[in-house]
Amino acid sequence: MDYLLLIVGVILLIKGADLFVDGSSKLAKAFKIPPIIIGLTIVAFGTSTPEASVSIAASITGNDGISIGNVIGSNIINISLILGLVAILSPLKVERKTIIKEIPLALLGSVALLILLLDKLLGGFSSNTLSRADGIILLLLFAVFLYYIIEVAIKSKNNQNHEQVESLSSKDKKIALLKFFLGLGGLIFGGYLVVENAQSIAISLGMSETLVGLTIVAIGTSLPELITSIVAAIKKESEIALGNIIGSNIFNIMFVLGVSSSIRPIVLEKNLNIDLILMIVLTLVVMIFSTTHNRKINRAEGIIILIIYIAYLSFIIFRN
Repeated sequence: MDYLLLIVGVILLIKGADLFVDGSSKLAKAFKIPPIIIGLTIVAFGTSTPEASVSIAASITGNDGISIGNVIGSNIINISLILGLVAILSPLKVERKTIIKEIPLALLGSVALLILLLDKLLGGFSSNTLSRADGIILLLLFAVFLYYIIEVAIKSKNNQNHEQVESLSSKDKKIALLKFFLGLGGLIFGGYLVVENAQSIAISLGMSETLVGLTIVAIGTSLPELITSIVAAIKKESEIALGNIIGSNIFNIMFVLGVSSSIRPIVLEKNLNIDLILMIVLTLVVMIFSTTHNRKINRAEGIIILIIYIAYLSFIIFRN
């Protein structure tokens, strides 16, 4: 039964992503909102719903390995496996402001998380813990990110007031909204089915909690980002694809871990420091690749990023 529900979940994810991207793209044009902003916010937050539900639930029940492993694993998957596959399918054009603002914000969140988790080194504590105070700090950083997004959206809308913008009829807007919400529902429910059943299968095979969090759960909760970004790339909506990846990483660190640790302090397992450092290094690699080839992440760079993920996956399987 677990395998059957897993397949149903994947089907829902694929169809949900198609509707979600199509609806999001049309709504962005109708309301004069840049696609990158749609990708960084609505699409990113929508596709990160599985990570949020899994990590918050794991925090409440005391499963720290899954709670933080899911977020770190999902972020690594976003900027290696997903970004690599998307770049291989269709080279990603990166806007200048994405290089100087959005990607650095994702890097800031990753570095801030590392610093907040260096309790043993910096404070002489017995363990590295993401405390309630740390959670509040992450949520404050998330508030700054939201303020930036709102400011950019307002400026963009004002700049487009005198430009000819594609208009949608009232009926088309309703259809776009329907596609958006149906797609979001498919992503959320499909993600839930995949995570729950994949997790049950993995634990029955004897995998450790941390390994389950970094692999099965992380991959499962990242499927909405994966399918949505691939569909967006195929539809030539590269800004939505990239915005989804970067926005999801920011959302996962600042909001998901912020809420999770505010509910209950999260203790970091020793091995996860390596994964956290890799997440920072990968974000730096993406930033560097974004500045090459006329601000495009090409297929060769996508292959390099994908190889890094395959090597990492092999490492954590043997490590655990």
